Amino acid sequence: MKTYFSLKGILNSAGSADTQPLTPRDMLLDDIRKTQCALETAYSGFDNVTDPDLIDCYIYEVNSALKRYRFLLQQAERMQLYEESPLDSSDCYDSKSLVHQPIMNA
Repeated sequence: MKTYFSLKGILNSAGSADTQPLTPRDMLLDDIRKTQCALETAYSGFDNVTDPDLIDCYIYEVNSALKRYRFLLQQAERMQLYEESPLDSSDCYDSKSLVHQPIMNA
């Protein structure tokens, strides 16, 4: 099993001390993006393990990420962000597969 750690976010945030502080909206969208990536990583790990203990570990990890993701979507709905195109998470996967979109009556 391969684990990938990226320094891109750490290095970019360390060198940008003069940027604007994040708004609650931006922080929430960033949390949703990170949770989507964590969920994708958990699913990928689950698909690649065969040891029963690791399978159980990834089941818990997927369930944990799904719970957090649902919570963040509820927060976004309360902030009325759910109608927007929420994220560009092309670095992880297609965000439309997990995005809560309201049903529009024609």
